[in-house]
Amino acid sequence: MAAKLISLLIGYLFGTILTADLVVRKKTGKNVFEVGSGNPGMANVMRQFGFKAGALVLSGDLLKTIAAVLVTMLLFPKGAPVLRLYAVLGCTVGHNWPLWHRFRGGKGVATTCMGIFLYAPLLGLISDTIGMLVVFSTGYLPVGAVVITTLFAVLTFLFKGAEAGVLALVLAAIMFDRHLPGLIRVAKGEEKRNAQYFKKRSGKT
Repeated sequence: MAAKLISLLIGYLFGTILTADLVVRKKTGKNVFEVGSGNPGMANVMRQFGFKAGALVLSGDLLKTIAAVLVTMLLFPKGAPVLRLYAVLGCTVGHNWPLWHRFRGGKGVATTCMGIFLYAPLLGLISDTIGMLVVFSTGYLPVGAVVITTLFAVLTFLFKGAEAGVLALVLAAIMFDRHLPGLIRVAKGEEKRNAQYFKKRSGKT
């Protein structure tokens, strides 16, 4: 039990490093919550400052997930593989509800997508790929994000057991919660499609 809690804490601490905030502060001196939609994620930064800035945010979010998993593996080299999933869950919770930012965070898509791949490469790759195809075919990012975690939860229950399945289900619930407003907009026909979502504002360089 101690190893699981420590893995969660490691993940949480890494997750609270909001790359988007670091990039925006470097570029503007403002915090990310004052820019665009206020969401500390790749999409918001990319819309406001272009592809390079968005890529930096994505890279940072992926790297902090990798770091959380690696530290967990180094601390518990003989620990059960499921400890990696605890670290991934902690990282996503930290990204979404960071203590240092009064629990205002992102949506955890990058941390989740990378994390499930690190835990179960084949299942994660299948889930990430199918979710990405859903985004490309529908144009809706919220739908693809929810598909990724829902599919992964089902596959994890089937092939990795109940404990891992429950953790995957929690990740799916978090993803649904963070994207519920977007899903409602999709249902109402008000959500921007993918091409518009990443399009820079008119006159922006």
